[in-house]
Amino acid sequence: MRKVQAINGGWAFHKGDTKRHKIPKKVKKGWEAVELPHTWNALDGQDGGFDYYRGACWYFKELDIFPKNNEEIYLEIPAASLTAEVYINGNAVCTHKGGFSTFRVNITPYLNPKKATKIAICVSNSENKEVYPQTADFTFFGGLYRGVNLISVDKAHFDLDYEGGCGVSVTPELNEDGSADIDIEAFVKNAEGCRIQYRVENAVVDGEKATLHIENPHLWNGRMDPYLYTLDAQIVKNNIVIDNVSVKFGIRSFHIDAEKGFFLNGKPYPLHGVSRHQDRQDMGWAITEKEHKEDMELIAELGANTIRLAHYQHNQYFYDLCDEYGMIVWAEIPFISAFMNTPEAKENTLSQMKELIIQNYNHPSIICWGIANEITIGGEDPALVDNLNALNDLCHQLDSTRPTTMAQLTMVEMNSPLNKITDILSYNHYFGWYMGSVEDNAVWIDKFHQLNPTICLGISEYGSEGILKYHNDNPQMQDYSEEYQAYYHEEMLKTFAERPYLWSTHVWNMFDFASDMRDEGGVKGRNNKGLVTFDRKIKKDSFFVYKAYWSDEKFVHLCGSRYVNRPTEKTDIKVYSNCDEITLYVNGEEKAKESCDKIVVFKDVELTDGENTIKAVCGELADEMIINRVSEPDESYVLKISEAGNSGTNWFDTLEADSEELQFPEGYFSIKDKLGEIMKNPEGEKFINEMVEKITTEMGMNISKGMMNMAKGFTIEKVFDMAGSRVPAKVKPWVNNKLNQIKK
Repeated sequence: MRKVQAINGGWAFHKGDTKRHKIPKKVKKGWEAVELPHTWNALDGQDGGFDYYRGACWYFKELDIFPKNNEEIYLEIPAASLTAEVYINGNAVCTHKGGFSTFRVNITPYLNPKKATKIAICVSNSENKEVYPQTADFTFFGGLYRGVNLISVDKAHFDLDYEGGCGVSVTPELNEDGSADIDIEAFVKNAEGCRIQYRVENAVVDGEKATLHIENPHLWNGRMDPYLYTLDAQIVKNNIVIDNVSVKFGIRSFHIDAEKGFFLNGKPYPLHGVSRHQDRQDMGWAITEKEHKEDMELIAELGANTIRLAHYQHNQYFYDLCDEYGMIVWAEIPFISAFMNTPEAKENTLSQMKELIIQNYNHPSIICWGIANEITIGGEDPALVDNLNALNDLCHQLDSTRPTTMAQLTMVEMNSPLNKITDILSYNHYFGWYMGSVEDNAVWIDKFHQLNPTICLGISEYGSEGILKYHNDNPQMQDYSEEYQAYYHEEMLKTFAERPYLWSTHVWNMFDFASDMRDEGGVKGRNNKGLVTFDRKIKKDSFFVYKAYWSDEKFVHLCGSRYVNRPTEKTDIKVYSNCDEITLYVNGEEKAKESCDKIVVFKDVELTDGENTIKAVCGELADEMIINRVSEPDESYVLKISEAGNSGTNWFDTLEADSEELQFPEGYFSIKDKLGEIMKNPEGEKFINEMVEKITTEMGMNISKGMMNMAKGFTIEKVFDMAGSRVPAKVKPWVNNKLNQIKK
């Protein structure tokens, strides 16, 4: 019978490659003792500077492995970031390219029946031109961050070599009469003379391919009732079970309408949820089931019913949790940000997609396969389109039951042919944070829907940074305050509520996460758009506005509890709640009572000098905070920018272009050239850097190294379009005239 054994203890680790890539035969002096899961970037991948270690490292372990007669031993690695070479007793047995999927290798031929087995694994997250991702706004943590297993099986077994899958696929289909047919296919090895048998509850059927009929199926019905069946698949020889696999599956139907949104089991089921990265503060990607479960419980508390698992294949345990909690899942591969136009890179996208689908085919929570995210940052070309089409075709070949999707960058034109590749579509928009205003989201969505009424449109990313130490009575875009983040999400929720045709919306992001290239808001190495902090200890105010909209669990939340010192006689008190009525108490005295529709604001609440106790109450539910009335503003609440930026005098006030008419002289730069091309020119790079410094210090717009790197594929004209009204009209001709003076 099959046996799975975790071998996560007692590994030796060496940071860096060995001399001439020499395969280690024993633990050497200076090697570190580690337990799996492990990453070498847990700390340097989150501290900023874009200097975390990316290179090869070695893991080494000795253990006794003595297979019995007719037994085969597999080494299973659930993830190795980003590439791995596996050696058994000095023999090269496997190379895997892709940092997020399970892979296995039959090590039986390489075992010594009398000696301990030496396992050496070289893992590398180094830069290359073959394996995705290579450029993205998150840290690529290296390591064996999901542990390692040994699997022992009979020579006749469900296939462990088939793209890391479990060896059994289950395809439920609901019939018009309400019954269901369960199509089952097994992938087996060395099973001549054996019987393949499947059991679901009391129904039994035989055959490598078989169909089970269920007359009155219990449906998997999302968050309301995520019912799961268990399929027990067995290989039987001489009436003895020699291998078995258990598969959880759900019976459900869904469809997506361009005008009415998402339907589950024939009924409207509006999808509202979050995106998730898998890293954790001081742990990187090397997290355990405990952390995965905590993430899921926080997402469920929020009231989300869908999760975009970005931007790569996540842990099988988390997909299992999605099934159990009734989450609708968007699963995707890391074909992201920077297109690498090489045959090897294209093959890698197909390989990662094949693994994603085969390993996750049976999860009822997954309803679409994502083929790419913001892949046009570097521009569009025929090779990229060919790669996207190949991925889309592969998805349909491997799975005819789920649609494909793609997350487009804002800059992709509404009428772009790229929007016709996948079955459904979503866009990443940051109007109200990086560009424009939050109101621009509604304008863009309506325009796109008007121009493309047959395209099923979703919003795959939207968000605003919120850093707990910053606060403001008059929150402004890019002030990084908790108050602006909350306001932004209030407006987005209103926008979505008025547009039921959106097939899904996914907040970016559920949790703060590491991006070592970033240095924003006084916090290095982190994207702070999470509704919950990186360590999962604090739910930001914005978390609770979503809970007010989405959750049935009654609660009361006072906003601004970290905005303690307020230099005003009166202040507004905001409450998020899904209760009908809120009573406000100040220093024990009832001050006001208001009806509540998710958000209620008590205006001009008087404060006494010193400490004030504020309490919001609904029946037995209450939330309380302290506000100190102080004489002077607390400067620690405001993100510091240069004195010039605070002076009220902006550099663009003095701009005078030689001509308001845009010129595009041949051989010279203009706003129609891409940022990256301009910066390859020394004079162009100097001009751009001067511009960025002025924008950052005098206009209060924060532009990080990461943002600059991600924007290299945009033309300057597109950058202006994204910025919208934040950049005065006269800046565009001035910049164009300056660029016209720089020779290509």
